[in-house]
Amino acid sequence: MRIRRILPAVVATAALAGLGLTGVASASAAAQGAPTAVTPSECKQAGGMPDLTDNLCKGGMHNGEAVD
Repeated sequence: MRIRRILPAVVATAALAGLGLTGVASASAAAQGAPTAVTPSECKQAGGMPDLTDNLCKGGMHNGEAVD
């Protein structure tokens, strides 16, 4: 009898946990697609050169990203 009471609770908990993980995954995917702006020092640290006339980071990991 105890299993009949516990099993629905376990299934409901697993379903809610699955929904939570799905929401987190979609939120992180949306954040990755957002355009970013880096500071001149972040551009330099990543191996690039900040071009303040064009407001772009040229070279390195942030190549082509806007510079604040």
